[in-house]
Amino acid sequence: MKTLIKNGTVYIAGKFRKQDIFLDGTQIRNIASKLDVKADEIIDATGMHVFPGFVDIHAHLRDPGHTYKEDIVSGTKAAAHGGITSVCAMPNTDPVVDNIASVDYVQRRAKDLGSCKVYVIGAMTKKSEGLEISEMATMKSDGIVAVSDDGQCVQDAKIMLNCIRYAQNFDLPIIVHAEDYSLSGKGQIHSGKVSTKLGLPGLNALAEEVIIMRDIMLAESTGARLHIAHISTAKSIDLVREAKKRGVRVTCEVTPHHLLLTDEACLGFDTNTKMKPPLRPEHDRQACVDALIDGTIDCIATDHAPHADFEKIKEFDHAPFGVIGFETAFVALYHHLVKPGIVSLERIIEAYSQAPARILDLPNNEIKKGNAADLTIVDLNGESTIDEDFILSKSKNTPWLGHTLSGRIKYTFVDGRITFADR
Repeated sequence: MKTLIKNGTVYIAGKFRKQDIFLDGTQIRNIASKLDVKADEIIDATGMHVFPGFVDIHAHLRDPGHTYKEDIVSGTKAAAHGGITSVCAMPNTDPVVDNIASVDYVQRRAKDLGSCKVYVIGAMTKKSEGLEISEMATMKSDGIVAVSDDGQCVQDAKIMLNCIRYAQNFDLPIIVHAEDYSLSGKGQIHSGKVSTKLGLPGLNALAEEVIIMRDIMLAESTGARLHIAHISTAKSIDLVREAKKRGVRVTCEVTPHHLLLTDEACLGFDTNTKMKPPLRPEHDRQACVDALIDGTIDCIATDHAPHADFEKIKEFDHAPFGVIGFETAFVALYHHLVKPGIVSLERIIEAYSQAPARILDLPNNEIKKGNAADLTIVDLNGESTIDEDFILSKSKNTPWLGHTLSGRIKYTFVDGRITFADR
């Protein structure tokens, strides 16, 4: 299949340029200001922007075990709808992805049926119980890109140190969901004025910060690669910033909802605003934005966490934590941060495409000759109305339901194949 994309504003080497792009098979064959070549399909991208495909390094596809919420087919379709070309799947499925057979299942199913590339993150401990190191060596041989017990947090510091040392043998990044259970308790939302007003148990920010401090110290003592998932507090960011200055090999991500929403979104008891870590007060949200701008926060990840309607339509304290994000991430960020001039479009693209790929040593996804043809074409002048018909995910648990956001994904290419087209 040969495709010619003409007249697009293309993100190349950190800048936007008017260029044509010729895709031949799975690769970008040529880029120039004007190309005149024979192609099976010609796409006129006049007035549109062409980005490297988005890379989501933190997502839950729920397959195997919870496919009523999401599966690899529906999840990757939703990802492609959001302009995502690569997804890193967390291991908290049923059974947990803690062995080579489970890794192989996800990879084969994604290869056969997926609408985007799926990279597997293996469990750090067996069954993610935080008690015994998983089969990292064999999972690494089958292609996992990191290890994590995301959704769970290893509470025993000695076991965590052993996991870090063992993962270091295979140069596997450790991805941490930071939560001290003795401090988080039965917390439902951030511990503060809003939790008091609503009469809900508070989730103390220290629950995140204590674990981040512990794991930075463990990583520093070993020289291992540590990645902090869904960072959410100003103090957590300060800990990472100082660690980076000391040369610790630590990176971190932030979700769109922690960049854009505060705990006041919970005032209506909407369970689509319930997630872990919880939405924080404004000073924490602003700290996340500032840290994204200055590079302390390395990348953006959705933490796409589907739940069925019957699970979310419950009393707030009985509903599960988590929201979906594949299909709303870019348009929400563009609408609320880029259009008002708070964060540059270039920074969003870097943090949501190339930085995640670098962190987990995924293939280089820059738009250049010879690279894989993983591209996202966006109409920044378009709009996306987020209703249930818009959402391709099996689950609809997003805080953006009913919102109209600026920007619209028009095409997603994975290895030169159109996996989403808004025709």
